[in-house]
Amino acid sequence: MPNSELMPIGDFARRSGLTSSALRFYADSGLLRPAETDPVSGYRYYDADQVARAALLRRLREIAMPLAAAGAVLDAEAVEASRLVDEHVAKVVGDAAAARQKAALIKYGLGDVPSLPIAALKGPVLADAVEQVLTATAHEPGLPVLAGLRVEASGEALTLTATDRYRLSTRTLVPAEPPDRSWAGTVDGDELRAAVTEIRRSALVSLEAVPHGIWLRVAGREHRHCRLLPGEFPDHRLMLASLGEVTTRVTVSKNLFLRAMEEHPGRRIALHVSADGMTVRPSDDGHPGLPLPATSSGPALRICFELTTLYPAVSTAIGPDVMLDLRGHDQPVTIRSADRGDLTTLAMPVGPGHSA
Repeated sequence: MPNSELMPIGDFARRSGLTSSALRFYADSGLLRPAETDPVSGYRYYDADQVARAALLRRLREIAMPLAAAGAVLDAEAVEASRLVDEHVAKVVGDAAAARQKAALIKYGLGDVPSLPIAALKGPVLADAVEQVLTATAHEPGLPVLAGLRVEASGEALTLTATDRYRLSTRTLVPAEPPDRSWAGTVDGDELRAAVTEIRRSALVSLEAVPHGIWLRVAGREHRHCRLLPGEFPDHRLMLASLGEVTTRVTVSKNLFLRAMEEHPGRRIALHVSADGMTVRPSDDGHPGLPLPATSSGPALRICFELTTLYPAVSTAIGPDVMLDLRGHDQPVTIRSADRGDLTTLAMPVGPGHSA
């Protein structure tokens, strides 16, 4: 007779989240043998200590880990098990990306796929612009467009825009070959990031729109396909057009500003702008702050930001100096290069006691 503390396979299945048939399969494969098997009936019994192993095995199989790899994780120490899980996930993601690209090539090769040339740009210029603007993206459930890059082609320019609702970053490029007609779409930001290396190594990149995506075509290299994201992109043009008048303007060294934020003790930053320059302080004023040499005009102003909003907005600015256009303590600030205006970022301030 089995030990009274052992569970029959049905009870163990309910506690572990595995079916009885799956438990029999894992027992036969050696991954999860029963604690005891009745020699007469062949019925299998499990110990309560086996529940954790069974639950882990179930989760590993839910991420499509092969049996051999799952067995290695189950028998490994925590650090090695974590490494094996990361290795498996990286392979799954890589395989999925490769399959997506191959599927795009297959669909394109089927013929009669309508396409529209958008524009042609120098690869390094496009790569830099994509990386700069994508810093303002975010992955939020139910809002896939916030993880995308809005691409708009019209007239003589190509505009790239991204927003996470706390920041908005936009850059306008002059194509080597201007757009034939207007086009707009929100391109998957993760797939664009994956394509940046190929883009940067290409002298010229041609953008071509197809149903549900765009092609990045480069001479002598593998063309890359990026999907379009569903949903309506936030009306950034309306937001830009509705900005209030600039009341205070300050120009400061980008590197000094970034260093001050890196050394800042808190997660919220207060900027104090006056005729004497700019001081970076904690938002609760419990620290004397770090004064920075800066040129300013307009009335003195105190404005607060989350570090995670302000730092990337400043770090992606072009050139040695950044210019901040301030409209009040509760209005968006425009952050741009002091001498090049083709990359512009808006950052939303917060109140001193705000909790993001």
